[in-house]
Amino acid sequence: MLPEGRVCPQLLQITDTHLFGSPEKSLLGVNTRDSFHAVLDLIEQQPAEIDAFLATGDISQDDSISSYSAFAHGIARFAAPCYWIPGNHDDPRIMATELDNPTLHAAKQIVYPKWQVLLLDSQVKKHTYGFLSESQLLFVEKAVAEYPDRHCLVLLHHNPIPVGCRWLDQHQLKNGSQFLDLLSRLPQVKGVVWGHVHQTLDRMHNGIRLLSTPSTCIQFKPNCDQFTLDTVAPGYRRLTLLDDGEIDTEVLRLKDNPFAPNLASKGY
Repeated sequence: MLPEGRVCPQLLQITDTHLFGSPEKSLLGVNTRDSFHAVLDLIEQQPAEIDAFLATGDISQDDSISSYSAFAHGIARFAAPCYWIPGNHDDPRIMATELDNPTLHAAKQIVYPKWQVLLLDSQVKKHTYGFLSESQLLFVEKAVAEYPDRHCLVLLHHNPIPVGCRWLDQHQLKNGSQFLDLLSRLPQVKGVVWGHVHQTLDRMHNGIRLLSTPSTCIQFKPNCDQFTLDTVAPGYRRLTLLDDGEIDTEVLRLKDNPFAPNLASKGY
C-alpha cells in the first residue's frame, strides 16, 4: 500500500551485503557489517520517502543465522517493508525463518495502484550461475495476466545479459535470453533490476530498461576479463515508478569511499 495521495512507489534496492556472522569479519579487506550500516546511514540522510526496500540476494557470505539476524536488525531501523530474494551465496531455508517478521517479507508480488513488482528466485543450489525455472517464468506470465492494466518491474539476483566482464559473465543467468524473450512479449514489463555483478549498468532492450546495482560492500571493476576489484564506493539504487511506466532512478554511493578493498585480491 502507498500513503494516501501518492501513486508513484518510491523503492530502494540494496544488494550483495555479504554479511558474516561475526561483526569483525571482512571480505577482501572490507568489513561488510560496517559498510552495510554506512549505506543505511546514507539512506537515512536522504529526504525521499521509502515505500519498500528490495533486497536482491547475497545477503550472507557465510550462511550463518547470525548474518541474517544482522541484516534483519539493520533494516529494522526503517518503517518501510523489505522484500528479499536469495542470491547464489544464500541459504533460502535459513532466510525463510530469520527474515520473516513485520518488517521483512518473503512475498514475491507487490501490487501498487499503477504498478506491480515481481521478485524472482534465480538461485541454483551449489552453483554460482543462475537459472529461472519454468515455474518462475510462468509466475511472471500469470502475474502480468492478473493485472494487465499495471506496469511491471521485475527483480532477480543474476544478470540476464553479459555485463562485459568475462570472468563474471560465466556466472550470469543461464536462460537469460529465454527470460528476456518472454518479457519482450509482455508490454507491461518496463524494467528488470538485478544485483550479483557489484557494478552499475543501465541499458534498454526491446523497450525494457535493464539495471544493475552496486553492492553495499566490495565493487567489481567493469570490462575486465579477470577478477578485478574497483575503488568506487558502496551504494544502493533508488527507483521511483512513474504513472506513465517510466522509471526514474539513480545510484547513491558513500562519499570518499571509507571502505577501500584489498586490490591485490584474486577472488573470493
